[in-house]
Amino acid sequence: MLDQNIKTQLKAYLERLESPIELVAALDQSDKAAQIKELVTEIAELSDKVTARFDGNNTRRPSFGVAKAGEQPRVFFAGLPMGHEFTSLILALLQVSGYAPKVSNEVLNQIKGLNLKANFDVFVSLSCHNCPDVVQALNLIAIYNPNTTATMIDGSFFQDEVEQRKIMAVPMVFQDNEHIGQGRMTLEEIVAKLDTNSAEKDAAALNAKDAFDVLVIGGGPAGATAAIYAARKGINTGIVAERFGGQVMDTMDIENFTSVQKTQGPKFAAEMEAHVREYDVDIMNLQRVSKITGANQTANGLVEVELENGAKLESKTVILSTGARWREMNVPGEQEYRTRGVAYCPHCDGPLFKGKRVAVIGGGNSGVEAAIDLAGIVEHVTLVEFDTKLRADQVLQNKLHSLPNTTVIMNALSTEVLGDGSQVTGLKYKDRATDEEHVVELAGIFVQIGLLPNTDFLKDSEVELTNRGEIIVNDRNETNVKGVFAAGDCTTVPYKQIIIATGEGAKASLSAFDYIIRSGQ
Repeated sequence: MLDQNIKTQLKAYLERLESPIELVAALDQSDKAAQIKELVTEIAELSDKVTARFDGNNTRRPSFGVAKAGEQPRVFFAGLPMGHEFTSLILALLQVSGYAPKVSNEVLNQIKGLNLKANFDVFVSLSCHNCPDVVQALNLIAIYNPNTTATMIDGSFFQDEVEQRKIMAVPMVFQDNEHIGQGRMTLEEIVAKLDTNSAEKDAAALNAKDAFDVLVIGGGPAGATAAIYAARKGINTGIVAERFGGQVMDTMDIENFTSVQKTQGPKFAAEMEAHVREYDVDIMNLQRVSKITGANQTANGLVEVELENGAKLESKTVILSTGARWREMNVPGEQEYRTRGVAYCPHCDGPLFKGKRVAVIGGGNSGVEAAIDLAGIVEHVTLVEFDTKLRADQVLQNKLHSLPNTTVIMNALSTEVLGDGSQVTGLKYKDRATDEEHVVELAGIFVQIGLLPNTDFLKDSEVELTNRGEIIVNDRNETNVKGVFAAGDCTTVPYKQIIIATGEGAKASLSAFDYIIRSGQ
């Protein structure tokens, strides 16, 4: 099951166990159960502090639980936690033994204070790079709440249950069999969702903060870089982020960031956040901005930032770096069948459509790459492109056309997502040359049609936007509002690339610092 290299690494991790643990498997007669038994046995052989048992009473079989010796398991794996989930397994082994998690004392105390009595199930695919954060968060909650369990369920192991629950997107989370969320969620987001008093406590703490010199709105590459450059000047710097890392968290492979030959989005984002935390930056995560008031409209000459929870922050300067999000088709049925056949991440959700027919909307690099990836999993891929030609790089087009189970439809306007009330059954599109309408029968639709700037909160503000919603900036990243700067994918700067966003973030920060000096604030 485990090759020698992985065994060596795992053995080194197991030396950090704080106390003996047990792996308790609940098996049946299936081949999958034999694989779990092999994995559990191999892990136990690597440490004297690990014992394997095969008398588990978990009703979901095959599966295994991790428990401190003498206790009942509360962390379960229904499937083989390999691929992206191997890290989840390692952390579960360590943390169940008493190894301290790498989270702030504030978050850990909040977890302990939940006093939950619940059973969490999270459905995953092993190719999903968003799933491990959710699995690890729920495991940690179960470890510190004695009346709570957390179970990772590999959809490919329990396909009947996936079909029964109509799960077409991962990660998908259930609490006591009630759906409570899907998609990427951080530990802080999950804890905030479970802690009913968190918003009120957050607002009180935020209102008590002193005015900042530079307040960055957004925690993606532009925002993180802006914060680093500001903090290095020794001035009071803060970041307000709805989700630290931004859209990078949803990016699979990054191969064009100078000096980094290849990495993955979540890893890049984690290293970016770690870099910011090396400096004295006040990171206010999971906060959404609702309003900006420029320095020329406030009594004290400071920019005022109002959050959705009602809190207000003040700063000499603000840098808007809110990034962008996936563009939606905006056709009937899209919202109704979101996560029930309509998806936006082929890497995460593709495995759930194994052996089925799907469509990809969009003929740029993202769309063609998605179609190529999905073709190796699903029965057939239909790529639907609005234009009369594909816009992807020629090497990607060549690869797509070489695949036997793909069809490309061009000059087509997607008009409706069709479904049976519970899941997607087809896509309706219009031939733009003839105005004829057609229907493609399928089970999934992956939307890959570009980006929209996250600037909806600025629509009624002083900040000038283009008709596409991009923030208009000059060559110094200044907006039309005194004390407000902007950087990254939310601005008019062309070519939405990570490396460009980081450069723009640095430039905006330097401009903000120059503004502070020259204005004498």
